[in-house]
Amino acid sequence: MDIISKRRIFLTISLVLVIISVAVLSTSGLNLGIDFTSGTTFTYQFQDGDPGTADVSDALTRSGHPEAIVQAMGDNQYFIRTDDLGNLGMNDVNDEVAKLDGAPAIVLDSSTVGSSVAEDTVRNAIIAVVVAAAFVMLYIMYAFRSVPNSYKYAFAAVVALVHDVVIVLGVFAILGLTINAEVNAIFIVGILTVIGYSVNDTIVIFDRIRENVTLAPGRDFRSTVNLSINESVTRSLGTSITTTTVILAMLLFGGASLRDFLIVLLAGVVVGTYSSIFVAAQVLVLWERRRLLPWRRVATTNS
Repeated sequence: MDIISKRRIFLTISLVLVIISVAVLSTSGLNLGIDFTSGTTFTYQFQDGDPGTADVSDALTRSGHPEAIVQAMGDNQYFIRTDDLGNLGMNDVNDEVAKLDGAPAIVLDSSTVGSSVAEDTVRNAIIAVVVAAAFVMLYIMYAFRSVPNSYKYAFAAVVALVHDVVIVLGVFAILGLTINAEVNAIFIVGILTVIGYSVNDTIVIFDRIRENVTLAPGRDFRSTVNLSINESVTRSLGTSITTTTVILAMLLFGGASLRDFLIVLLAGVVVGTYSSIFVAAQVLVLWERRRLLPWRRVATTNS
């Protein structure tokens, strides 16, 4: 299968997805959790019935927190996210909730993050992603040092990496609007996992390209890349399908606390597999064609 000849189709699909992701991120943004914005989250479970989301929201409003987000979780449970309640704010909320139908209500869990901690989390998250990308470039340049211009492989891998991260962020921005998916500290763990998976998948194909370049240095680079992709695609797809199956099983039967993390992984595996086959390798070919283009023009002029 001549995958390289269809590079315009694949790169156009990627470009459209990236543009959509950037547009959604620019207009709606991410649904940031308290790890990044500061605030308090807690979960109530009513013992004698279900008061309904509207009544719970009214209780939060009466306690002085009209900005609170209330999400029904089933089994008479409600997840609530609001501004930092401080030491005494929770008492006011408990007093109002105790008046609702279905009371008494017990607090299953609660978490509070201050503004300074949230600022540190944002800064550390950005640093973690940047450092990960830098080490990926250095590693690939070292691992492919036997290949001429190894920096091309590092650049192509980082292009695929950025492509994956932007699209996953775009997907999560949309999910934040539709199912209230939150970006929290574990989300960053998911993004770093996606980076590792994407790079690993890309290196599998790049390594095959390196071997074929060594075995047949006189072969056209485009043909070498196409051959390498075809030799590696079965392994890449097999690994991705297996990983996706496990993630889907955990997503369907696992707890709600892992939902957002698993969604990040699922989106990352799908997008990472696509970018390794249809983006990273294509960037290498485009770079090589650009390098050879002036020589082709000279040859045409002389002839």
